[in-house]
Amino acid sequence: MSAESCYPEGVCPTLRIVMMPRDTNAAGTIFGGVILSHIDLAAAVESHKSHEGKLVTVAMDEIVFRAPVLVGDVVSCYTKTLKTGRTSVQTDVQVWSESRFGSVERRLVTEAVVTMVAVDETGKSIPLTPPKV
Repeated sequence: MSAESCYPEGVCPTLRIVMMPRDTNAAGTIFGGVILSHIDLAAAVESHKSHEGKLVTVAMDEIVFRAPVLVGDVVSCYTKTLKTGRTSVQTDVQVWSESRFGSVERRLVTEAVVTMVAVDETGKSIPLTPPKV
């Protein structure tokens, strides 16, 4: 990702998605479940920096939606590995949105700590295997 795509702090998002009409709920804002799926995907991308095999989500901490997301908003998910254990990875995910129409104000939408566990083909937890560089 180019430096122009990152914010002045130099932190680049793991994911950037434009919200579309198909993502809306009955109130006309973006459905919370859509945001949750992006959190899960962003956490998986970050967690795969610590494990080259299959990972599954086992927990997300409390999710509080602080601001609505509208059709056309660009949603950015920022991630940071908080902790790696023997079989698990904990990732902080912050979700920010900004309007593509008019204001360029950034809003913190929500944040979660996601725990993912490395598993084998039968679903049994296994030790993390760092990717080969």
